Amino acid sequence: MTDEPQSAAAEPLWGEAEGLTAVEPNYRWVMTINAGILGLILLVGVAVADFVLAEKLGWQQGSLLGPLALIILYLVFAIPGRRWLRLGYDLSEDRLRVARGYLWRRDTIVPFGRIQHIDVDQGIIDRGFDLATLIVHTAGTHNSTVSLPGLDETRAAEMREAIRAHIKRETL
Repeated sequence: MTDEPQSAAAEPLWGEAEGLTAVEPNYRWVMTINAGILGLILLVGVAVADFVLAEKLGWQQGSLLGPLALIILYLVFAIPGRRWLRLGYDLSEDRLRVARGYLWRRDTIVPFGRIQHIDVDQGIIDRGFDLATLIVHTAGTHNSTVSLPGLDETRAAEMREAIRAHIKRETL
């Protein structure tokens, strides 16, 4: 056995010690693809701005595009994995707990008695990875919608039905 220290970045912030379940590992790819699409759009905008600044103001071509391209690459490839590590949930007998956050941490507990309705949502990229987002709508205005992305499509439907069954029992 080795006594090497474990890297803090290798373990989710909301791990088993917190009693939370991690979302599907494929969700990292979904977040990376989404960030890549946004990054590509930003890169095109920066490239146009860089061209205009070079033509109109005589700036060196690439002086804006180069540094911002490096920042965008970092944001596309480093941040989604870190966000995935810090996303977890717990479905108990009477509540749903969703914890997330890389820089700003949020730990939300939704009692089943406050739930108005439940949706399972799938975007086009989610469908490619068989993932879904469970969306819980609650009574009230503050944090009235809680979403849990990165669930296996079947698991999201099971969770929706488990919550629905609990709500149905409470109303009888």
